Amino acid sequence: MNPLIARRHFLLAAAPLSLAGADAAEPAVLENFPSQPVTEVKEMVGVAHGNIARVRELLSTRPTLANATWDWGFGDWETALGAASHVGNREIAEVLLANGAYPTLFSAAMMGHVDVVKAMVAARPGVQRTAGPHSISLLAHARAGGEGAAEALRYLQSLGDAGGEAAVEITEEELAKFTGDYVFGAGPNDRVEITRKGKQLTFTRKGWTPTMIHHVGDGAFRPAGASRVRIRFEGGTVLTVTDGDLVVKARRVV
Repeated sequence: MNPLIARRHFLLAAAPLSLAGADAAEPAVLENFPSQPVTEVKEMVGVAHGNIARVRELLSTRPTLANATWDWGFGDWETALGAASHVGNREIAEVLLANGAYPTLFSAAMMGHVDVVKAMVAARPGVQRTAGPHSISLLAHARAGGEGAAEALRYLQSLGDAGGEAAVEITEEELAKFTGDYVFGAGPNDRVEITRKGKQLTFTRKGWTPTMIHHVGDGAFRPAGASRVRIRFEGGTVLTVTDGDLVVKARRVV
């Protein structure tokens, strides 16, 4: 038989089997397949701060969520293990690591793996100044680890510069001047709300998660977890966000 004809017969014969195996009742494949569902990814990072029962449930159905990673805004990426690490939840960290989460310098500091921390600092001098998710310092991770991380904490304290970058003081007048709503487009969510929480300002795009912003001086701020992004207030009426080559200007309406 002609090989082309033979191939045609094979395909025709195989097609009904493929169709017969399809079940119309099966749920549709998600649009972002094979990437994991974003709702599950975000939830895993959220519950990894303290909900061990839900962490176990999610891992039982999708074990690779042990490496779930979420951008809270401006590139403030946080992993599930990163969440457990900066709040000092050793139990959740252990479960995530047992399921394949990638260990980091921050998880090592929280868990008291002082030899790992020392080796990283020796291999990359100055790495102790690197901030983790939400701009939380390496020193703070060790402190969150409690008694089990006491030696790592003492070592990092001895370095003198593992505590992170301090925000520049801001006046009551500036806090009041910058607080308000700013619009940058015609869409219903093209609005930024700047709110005050004590001596701290929060940046929230409508429908998104709030982001703490830290004063760096002269009306300029850096978002938590994104030290190279700048948010500037001009004259109390214009807010400008500069993130690399992305520039967004918003005008105050409230």
